[in-house]
Amino acid sequence: MAGGMGGGSAMEPLALLPEMLLAASAVCGLLLGSWLPRTRQWPVAALGGAACVAGLVATAFGATGTAAFEGAFAVDTVTATARVVVLGGTALVLAMGAEDVRGHPREAEFWVLAQLAALGALVLAGARDLLPLSAGFLLASVPAYALAGFRKDGRGTEAALKFYVLGALFGVLLLSGTALLVAAGHGTSYAALGEGLGDAPHGLVAAGSLGVLLGLLFKAGAVPAHFWVPDTVQGSSSPVAALVTTVPKAGALAALYRLVAGPLDGAPVAWDALLAAVACASMTLGNLAAFFQRDVRRLLAYSTVSQIGYLLVPVAVAARTELARPALLFYVAAYALTNLGAFAVVCAVPGARGIDDYRGLGRSRPLLVAALAVCLLGLVGTPPTAVFLGKVGVFGAAVDGGWTWLAAVTAVNTVASLFYYLRWLAPAAFGSAAAERAAGADPLAHGPLTHCPSAHRPLATATAYTAAAASLALGIGSAPVLDLLR
Repeated sequence: MAGGMGGGSAMEPLALLPEMLLAASAVCGLLLGSWLPRTRQWPVAALGGAACVAGLVATAFGATGTAAFEGAFAVDTVTATARVVVLGGTALVLAMGAEDVRGHPREAEFWVLAQLAALGALVLAGARDLLPLSAGFLLASVPAYALAGFRKDGRGTEAALKFYVLGALFGVLLLSGTALLVAAGHGTSYAALGEGLGDAPHGLVAAGSLGVLLGLLFKAGAVPAHFWVPDTVQGSSSPVAALVTTVPKAGALAALYRLVAGPLDGAPVAWDALLAAVACASMTLGNLAAFFQRDVRRLLAYSTVSQIGYLLVPVAVAARTELARPALLFYVAAYALTNLGAFAVVCAVPGARGIDDYRGLGRSRPLLVAALAVCLLGLVGTPPTAVFLGKVGVFGAAVDGGWTWLAAVTAVNTVASLFYYLRWLAPAAFGSAAAERAAGADPLAHGPLTHCPSAHRPLATATAYTAAAASLALGIGSAPVLDLLR
């Protein structure tokens, strides 16, 4: 690999301490699970949660502005933010899924796969070389395929199959694009590509860059690589749906930002305009499709497609304004908290699949509906939630980058999204008490993964409260966070 920021000291692996902790936890958890009784494998989840917390501590006290392994992996503000989002999000997924997976014959494997998928997202976020970028893509993808089909029922199998087939297609495109960029730039590091792509044949650069970008857009769930999102989210269990719609996006968006603001900045193709068009298509298609959904998980799936459209706006203007990076990083963190909170509510009411199943829930569980209100209105961008500040940053970055039209499209889609979020929230908060159908665990809701007969799942409920409160706290106390991101 070509040279970069880092040196060759023996301390380089310590720069990847959060990633090493997560990898060690996954390996030890797999070994531990083979020795523990099948009915008592909760220590594997506890070990994973401890690794996430330790990784967050290491991130907080670790150095930034450096690189490891000859510049192949960057340890900077982008990587640190992705670590906080991925590790914190994974810890929340482990908490909300504990009651869903408890007692399953392959419980330990579930926790290990979730940690490996998160590890792949971390590698994607820090990669400054095409080789770790490709490795991170595969590591973030393959465990997710297994998680999508973990239930082994009809819906889960369909979800895993669609996810895998599209993942294989876009994975091949990414690897093919990597090979073309290596041939064009005569290197794999971003530094070498930045110097070599300017003199390379334009067609070769365009084809290679397009392949890599399409692979990352698949991992982010953006148009035109979004087709897996609704079926995978609807067919898999709620904790898996929360994981695949949140954790990999942080890594993919960080990787897209590094490419657009780095080696592709001087490339002879207007990638910023292409990504702006993808952003508009994603937010518009996601909102239009969500209007007609009655299944809450499918609604949240199309919501994630629209949200990735908003998140791509600062990526598109990354080379045009300095406001792009803090806007992207803050929005990623805000979206992760809010989206995980919404899925935690779904986990807390396992028998409810459709919007009508939540009707009247506010009378029996008012605090849970309050958390749902914070999360759904937060996804719209209602003050004082964190997503509101994130969208303000996105608007500012688009305007400062000279693309006021893109900010206008984002604003119109934001207003339009209010309709389908309220269509779910209003019956839950103000509807008649017809939610008793969701009082017990519906066997169709989670298939073989459901072993908890009660609809009151304390851990999932606590996760929903925590995520909703954190979204409000991040919005209210955004000033110091934004200062750090700048």
